[in-house]
Amino acid sequence: MDQIRIRGGRPLEGSIRISGAKNAALPLMTASLLTDETLTLTNLPFLADITTLVQLLMQHGVQIGMRDSGAGHVLEMTAKEITSTTAPYDLVRKMRASILVLGPLVARCGEARVSLPGGCAIGTRPVDLHLKGLEALGAEIELANGYVHARAPKGLAGGHYVFPFVSVGATENLVMAASLAKGESTLVNAAREPEVADLAKCLVGMGAKIEGIGTDTLTIQGVPALHATEHRVVADRIETGTFAMAAAATGGELELVGAELSIIDSVAEALDKAGVEIVETENGLKVRRRNGLVGVDVMTEPYPGFPTDMQAQMMALMSIAEGASMITETIFENRFMHVPELARMGANINVHQSSAMVRGTKKLTGAPVMATDLRASVSLVIAGLAAEGETVINRVYHIDRGYERIEEKLKACGADIERVGS
Repeated sequence: MDQIRIRGGRPLEGSIRISGAKNAALPLMTASLLTDETLTLTNLPFLADITTLVQLLMQHGVQIGMRDSGAGHVLEMTAKEITSTTAPYDLVRKMRASILVLGPLVARCGEARVSLPGGCAIGTRPVDLHLKGLEALGAEIELANGYVHARAPKGLAGGHYVFPFVSVGATENLVMAASLAKGESTLVNAAREPEVADLAKCLVGMGAKIEGIGTDTLTIQGVPALHATEHRVVADRIETGTFAMAAAATGGELELVGAELSIIDSVAEALDKAGVEIVETENGLKVRRRNGLVGVDVMTEPYPGFPTDMQAQMMALMSIAEGASMITETIFENRFMHVPELARMGANINVHQSSAMVRGTKKLTGAPVMATDLRASVSLVIAGLAAEGETVINRVYHIDRGYERIEEKLKACGADIERVGS
């Protein structure tokens, strides 16, 4: 199993091209199931999760063509005929986003049988909202033998569904399903994340009728069929924030090419308070420390609040800031698994229930550490870049699920980082 070895203490200098967002690309790929014409995605990141979903879509009968454009991959998907409406356990267990085939399959084919999903072990992420939402659109749901079996033999019908709490995945599943339902559907308390808006914009490009994009209320007029379109995947706001924090942690200066300030407002605000300057450039964003880092408090919230997917990276940064900071996690109940690993490197962090008190230390020191989930793994990369000495990160397959060529990007900016076989 591969490891990542980092010798820290080098400021990052240069530019990094921000990839397309994984969390946008995955639902966009499942939208290919909604039409028998070709959906073309550009600016696609090439990641382990993308490969897993390609395998799943192919077993449903989707014809796939992929090429490297030099600035992101181009993926062409044609679901001329759905050859299977079952998403098997062996594929779905690798990635929670596989549940997103449920809505499109039942909307187009009248039935779907999808294994209950797997993914990062960061707490309970139930599929209840997906299922209750589909029931509101007329689907009959049965759970048996670890599978969700959804049926709508006469097709889905427009309905009204109020999410009891914000769910990105359930919003995405339901907006896709409602696009082919008969009549009008209204989704209230819908997720507002840029990735949800990106999916909705793509669906509109395919002929869907959706109002309220970017708000918490989506109104969808179902259409009989969707058609071909080409869509560019939105820039990855989590990768943007991650590299911004890496620049700040090392005291360097990075230009993040293709990054968009408008979709990282809450992260940019927290970094500004911590003493990090982010300015827009012709090509993206430039990030550097003003002077020293100072501790700031953050609380994770649904968009437009501070993202849960940036919490671990922020904790790594705050561990070398002056003073104390309180980091509160409100989205997932088991997302502090990186704390013991950061502590191995000298971080001073005390966890009490859903909050972590981080008292900044003057330096971190390299150590062997273990990645526990996707975002936790990259927080260890940030810590390793800032630390004195050598850090070896184990179980780096987590990183490969969400960050494209991370060692290459960092190495090109002066980091002493390499991937080695264990």
